[in-house]
Amino acid sequence: MAADERPQITLITPPTFDPDTFADRIGRVLDGAEIACLRLSLGTRDEDILMRAADAAREAGHARDVAVVIDNHLILAERLGLDGVHLTDGSRNVRKARKDLGADAIVGAFCGASKHDGMTAGEAGADYAAFGPIGATALGDGSQAPFELFEWWSEVIEVPIIAEGALTSELVAKFGPVTDFFAVGEEIWSAEDPLTALKALLAPLG
Repeated sequence: MAADERPQITLITPPTFDPDTFADRIGRVLDGAEIACLRLSLGTRDEDILMRAADAAREAGHARDVAVVIDNHLILAERLGLDGVHLTDGSRNVRKARKDLGADAIVGAFCGASKHDGMTAGEAGADYAAFGPIGATALGDGSQAPFELFEWWSEVIEVPIIAEGALTSELVAKFGPVTDFFAVGEEIWSAEDPLTALKALLAPLG
């Protein structure tokens, strides 16, 4: 696959991490792989924890010219100097996020397996639509975003598309030609060496 055709990578943070040691761990991944965007995706609603984590993510990302977005928190994105938001509820809040954060901010939307929701998000001003999971998982209701959705989208829609959720190297090989980005997170953070795990996962891209 030619370099200019190869999907870019969004790196999703672990759901919990120690901001004091995070910079070194994620820095090694950012230094060893070409990452387009760092997505702060924490499982907490504690504002203090979120702010400390966002500061650590911003410092790690911006030191390497990597954009940093946060799941859902518009106010924190603006207050902490992040590059935008990743909305996990589809197209519902895309217009508001675009209005609040301005034209230059990154506004993305996770749309599950709904082609309609993805199209609505794009029309509302989203910079990308993310679909998934593309792999089998026991989480959620078990539904998967089908290959045909990505195949159709890549031929018809100009808004960039992200594939995420339960990625395997086999799925990376299959979906590589029909997606603009892969979002990688849980697949690598349980490994002793996340960078090695990332490289193995993405090996089919060449």
